[in-house]
Amino acid sequence: MKNFPDRLLSGYDRFMNGDYGEERDRYRELADRGQKPQTLIIACCDSRAAPETIFNSGPGELFVVRNVANLVPPYAPDGDFHSTSAALEFGVQSLRVKDIVVMGHGRCGGISAALDPNAEPHSPGDFIGQWMSLLAPVSSQIQQSTILTASERQTALERISIRNSIVNLRTFPCVKILEEKGKLNLHGAWFDISTGELWVMDQETGDFIRPER
Repeated sequence: MKNFPDRLLSGYDRFMNGDYGEERDRYRELADRGQKPQTLIIACCDSRAAPETIFNSGPGELFVVRNVANLVPPYAPDGDFHSTSAALEFGVQSLRVKDIVVMGHGRCGGISAALDPNAEPHSPGDFIGQWMSLLAPVSSQIQQSTILTASERQTALERISIRNSIVNLRTFPCVKILEEKGKLNLHGAWFDISTGELWVMDQETGDFIRPER
């Protein structure tokens, strides 16, 4: 195990002696029968915003797709590689999830990049820049706003991008058909890393509100 991070091995030991030990029968059942999560969550790959942690979920409860800035691209059945679309297809068509949640978060680095017109590519391929160009139509409008502060622009685009991803979800035939039949529900959520607050998108207005508990 030379060079393998010791922190990960220590974490694995705690997992085996804690969570796995407590959920051993559940893991064995999942191994034998397969997974049947009811919810698919499309989240950011930011290490501070893990859906399983935020929603205190156990094994087999969530099917999670994570990418930079929790974006959903529009339906594009071409010959390119589409990891998010592939995961979405699997979750909807094979697992038959009942709910899809697009969950953004505060202080998102991908959103910051989308709002910075002078951002330098991290590599010749500029994969992040190309990915975040999915938001170009809305990010350019927010960049030009002289009324909003920098932090307000950040939060605004984080939330607008969630609504944009939900619009893109409906370009997928399988999603559109199942939603129209009442067999699939689409949701938006935004998590504030600094306070731990969860804001949920109102289905009718698109506003983000604190759910009453």
